[in-house]
Amino acid sequence: MNRAALRRVWGIIYRHLALYRRSWPRVLELMYWPVLQMVVWGFVTSYLAGVQGNTASVAAGVLLGGVLLWEVALRSQMGFSLSFLEEIWSRNLGHVFVSPLRPRELVAALMGMSIIRVLVGVLPAMLLAWLLYSFGILTMGPVVVGFFAALLVMGWAVALGVTALILRYGAGAEALAWSILFGLTPFSAVFYPVSILPGWLQPVALALPSAHVFEGMRQALRDGTVATGHLLAAFALDAAWLALMGFVFLRQFQSARVRGALLNIGE
Repeated sequence: MNRAALRRVWGIIYRHLALYRRSWPRVLELMYWPVLQMVVWGFVTSYLAGVQGNTASVAAGVLLGGVLLWEVALRSQMGFSLSFLEEIWSRNLGHVFVSPLRPRELVAALMGMSIIRVLVGVLPAMLLAWLLYSFGILTMGPVVVGFFAALLVMGWAVALGVTALILRYGAGAEALAWSILFGLTPFSAVFYPVSILPGWLQPVALALPSAHVFEGMRQALRDGTVATGHLLAAFALDAAWLALMGFVFLRQFQSARVRGALLNIGE
């Protein structure tokens, strides 16, 4: 990506950052749900640890780790999708593409905004988990960076699919920006191992990058070892998901441009 392309990407990112700079409710909203989730699950795990002792304390760490890492995937997907929807709601999408901005540069800018939104949302929840419940997710070691990255990329892949549906079906698909990743939660093995699922569902779960991340997380918390196989599988699936969803997004974007939908999408 050359210097001119980087300037265009930064221009889109700055346009979104300017909205947050002058609106503290927007910034508060980014932190609200991750912190609320951490408070609720923290009380649940504290109760379990008090009732059942040391065994429950290990389980409590697994639950809190699952909450924090799943928020990375959720905030990544929503950060991308909602930044795209901001362009639609402000009727700015057509104006953006009158400029020399290319679709892949828009995608790069939305990914950048997704990273910023993840950091603003998840870091306070991580701090709260450490202060209130003495749980530090970083105790897993450097492998936690790999877990974060794998879930971040999965969020981007899902968000590309969502934006492709919005380009195809308009406002009727906007609700998917909030709900679609929640539908994958039961199959992502966030709070329990894949082996708990029915046999016919286990291959479905193992086709999700998130299931491998959480299997690896439980291994790291349980015995301190790195599940290299799960981590590599997560990144391989991420690459496949991102390539497929990127292709679908570009096809739908080109179709929307030919139909003139970029000017009136969402109406």
